Amino acid sequence: MPEAACAALPALFISDLHLAEDEPANVAAFLAFLRGPARSAASLFILGDLFEYWAGDDDLETPFNARIAAAIRELADNGTAVFFMTGNRDLLAGPDFADAIGATLLEDPARVRFGNGEDAPVLLAHGDALCTDDLAYQAFRRQVRDPAWQAGFLAQPLAARKAFIASLRQKSEAAKAEKAMEIMDVNAEAVATLLRDHGYPTLIHGHTHRPACHELSIDGHACQRRVLADWRGEARWLAYDGRQFHADTPPDRAMP
Repeated sequence: MPEAACAALPALFISDLHLAEDEPANVAAFLAFLRGPARSAASLFILGDLFEYWAGDDDLETPFNARIAAAIRELADNGTAVFFMTGNRDLLAGPDFADAIGATLLEDPARVRFGNGEDAPVLLAHGDALCTDDLAYQAFRRQVRDPAWQAGFLAQPLAARKAFIASLRQKSEAAKAEKAMEIMDVNAEAVATLLRDHGYPTLIHGHTHRPACHELSIDGHACQRRVLADWRGEARWLAYDGRQFHADTPPDRAMP
């Protein structure tokens, strides 16, 4: 099976930062992360929901977005290879955004090899496609990821897109409050199918905000599913040196 990328080690993985101007603690944590731990990594993978929302690449000139993009670009220009995968919040981030931050844009899911390419590949995903028990969300996901829908939406004025997204965010929060927690987590069979289709690799994803390391047996193959932590005013990442993974997670949110 072809790999989306071959990346150098050590590698860091992050997701679900939900950066927004009204969340200054997350913004400060991210900027400090880029100036600190990320500088020691050969590769950085951002697996979706970097922003609370993204209305389109023509919003890059907004001062807040420009500040974040410039900070990531500085990291890339200093030698760290940056890889970016969209999530459900920033699914409209495209080639112009990737170019602005100096990143390689990854499809979801993406198989990546590390180092000299001899080790087993790692499978990366945002994670929302695995939450198949949430039928209403999956129907919405199919709609907004349809190229024709995206083209029509992006043809609207930027202000109209932002107003629509703001109303959508309010409806989303209200809908989540009424849903059972179980249906907002991944479906076991969806995970098994994904791992089976890609040769039983280690899977790394975010989205669910439930950081953990799950040891799985799929068709007799030992697999791992590693879930990235969301950011709550503190930088949280998963590190990989080619031999083992290490999650930088506070004690009250530690991966078992």
